[in-house]
Amino acid sequence: MSIYVGNIPYEVSQEDLSNVFAEYGTVKRVYLPLDRETGRVRGFGFVEMASEAEEETAIETLDGAEWMGRALRVNKAKPRENRGNYGDNRRNNRFSSSY
Repeated sequence: MSIYVGNIPYEVSQEDLSNVFAEYGTVKRVYLPLDRETGRVRGFGFVEMASEAEEETAIETLDGAEWMGRALRVNKAKPRENRGNYGDNRRNNRFSSSY
C-alpha cells in the first residue's frame, strides 16, 4: 500500500516528508513527482511505510494536519487509471479517416 500526500509546499524535499512520516513508523520510500517544465515538486507525493498499521496511524493523524503553513491531505493512494497508449488514440479516433 502507498499513502497519497497532497497539498504539500513546492519547496518540500523527500527528506522533509520522510521525517514527518518517520514519527509513525519506518518509512520505506518517498516519491515526489516533479513538474517537467519547472523541475519543482508538483504539490503532492507518495509515502510507503513498513507496515499497513503504521500507514493507517500516519493517515489518521496527518490528514488535515497543518504542516509548513498548509493543511495536508493524506489518504490511501489509489491505483493509477489506465489512460491507454497515446499512440493508439489516433487509430481509435472516430473522426479520423486517414488511419
